[in-house]
Amino acid sequence: MSLPHAILTALLEKPSSGLELTRRFDKSIGYFWSATHQQIYRELGRLESEGYIRALPSEQPARGQKKSYEVLPAGRDELARWTSASQDPKPMRDTMLLRLRASAVVGTAGIETDLRRHLDLHQRQLAEYEQIQKRDFPPGKDAPQDRLRHLVLRAGIDLETFWTQWLTHALDEFEHLDEQSPAPEALLETAPEAVPDAVPDAVPEDVRE
Repeated sequence: MSLPHAILTALLEKPSSGLELTRRFDKSIGYFWSATHQQIYRELGRLESEGYIRALPSEQPARGQKKSYEVLPAGRDELARWTSASQDPKPMRDTMLLRLRASAVVGTAGIETDLRRHLDLHQRQLAEYEQIQKRDFPPGKDAPQDRLRHLVLRAGIDLETFWTQWLTHALDEFEHLDEQSPAPEALLETAPEAVPDAVPDAVPEDVRE
């Protein structure tokens, strides 16, 4: 249900057409809730049919003209209800962490290169967030609405800071891995020889069956 509420939020901030919403998702809302233009247009139809939004009357009706939408009172009430409702945090699910765990048993080939690629991507995203912060939230811009929007941006900055620091630490760990350690496959192959089989003759006579 989060995408409809993201759309309601965007339309309350500024009545928009589907195309304008898509652009806003690409530039701002999409940083924390992404959606394709097909998903946005589909949800606009649903919200309109449910009486949450309406298409604004066009001053100059024309074939193919893009409709702009505004939120109706029922839509504002629904967004307020959703905002105030209690929700549990989502459990963390990250493919890179799972891949790193798997590399402990199948080997680390290729993953260090991808860690470096991820680090570069997160560093770029962090730089972009910091540029937005400098541009949109200069000192003194502290109206309640601005402070809340800045808080959302700070979440992105803090998250990207975490990932850049963690990835840097992970790559440092890779530099200290013992390159001479046998691969997991080698350990499996040598395991039977490393652990001697139980020899019946080694069992004391008084406990033999």
